[in-house]
Amino acid sequence: MTSARRLLIDANATPFYHVINRCVRRAFLCGEDKLTGRSYEHRRGWIVDKIKALSSIFCIDICAYAVMSNHYHLVLKIDVDKAKSLTQKDIISRWCQITKGHAIATKYMNGDALIDAERMLLDGLITEWHERLSSISWFMRCLNEEIARKANREDECKGAFWEGRFKSQALLDEQALLACMMYVDLNPIRAGIADSLQSSDFTSIQERINSLDSPNRPLAISTPQTDSATNQAHILRKSLVQFDGALHQNAQASIPFHFADYLELIDWTSRAIRLDKKGFIDNQRPKLLNELGIAPDAWLTSAKEFRRQYSGISGRWDSMCEFKKQHNSGKWCKGKASSQALHP
Repeated sequence: MTSARRLLIDANATPFYHVINRCVRRAFLCGEDKLTGRSYEHRRGWIVDKIKALSSIFCIDICAYAVMSNHYHLVLKIDVDKAKSLTQKDIISRWCQITKGHAIATKYMNGDALIDAERMLLDGLITEWHERLSSISWFMRCLNEEIARKANREDECKGAFWEGRFKSQALLDEQALLACMMYVDLNPIRAGIADSLQSSDFTSIQERINSLDSPNRPLAISTPQTDSATNQAHILRKSLVQFDGALHQNAQASIPFHFADYLELIDWTSRAIRLDKKGFIDNQRPKLLNELGIAPDAWLTSAKEFRRQYSGISGRWDSMCEFKKQHNSGKWCKGKASSQALHP
């Protein structure tokens, strides 16, 4: 039995969440259909462009992503402070970039006087829109609806494109965040479709590595003029969440590691899990594993099986049980052994 989103996503408990969505009916998000020989590779760009555009509108940041042949992974961060700082006009302006808004909101933005009934209606709308702008469910809805429409239009068909509602995992601490980001970034290497981080196309780690060579790349991206939903010459493209190195200090502000340490760890991990290098483990243990006290074998298991190790929550065992208890999302909690391995 599935659980309500309010039981699975709570920004007060943690701002970090791993989300996954998968296609149905042998639908291809990207890649090549071996039966027909038709390539859908260009659809990878649809996902990346759309999540960046939505991130600039929603109070939701992108920590990591990987776009695979029939599914994609995102690690998202709800920016609670940003949401609190939005003015009424900010909320209306952002929401009207997604939908048509409302005539009363347009009247307010134009500076026209509102009667009491209109003001009450506007206050209700703003409250509702404000909540949605920091909602992962609404972020995913806006993402998936557009991709489904574009794919169905291109395939000249109708019906469901996605398997169902997205799956999510709450990441309760820095170890869970680190393990999940690594799991997402290493998807192509783990699947055997890439043999290095640089060749892992349409992943956040490839983007981060490329940005080291061109740190001043413009944030604006061109959008297809055939897409009526984003029929503008350019849209804002928000950068990935930055690494700040504040391990154990302020895990909710950004990604609490130094990028150099993350790069060292993911390079070491990628070499260890490559399909053509089974059993390889470098004797030089990366700095982050030493700092966190995580054993190499436990870490490599997590990098390969993170999604299966846990259910809807990842973190310290006591924190996972408490999250379950507070949100009334069942008594049974999965992943005790894995949690203890990552939280020695």
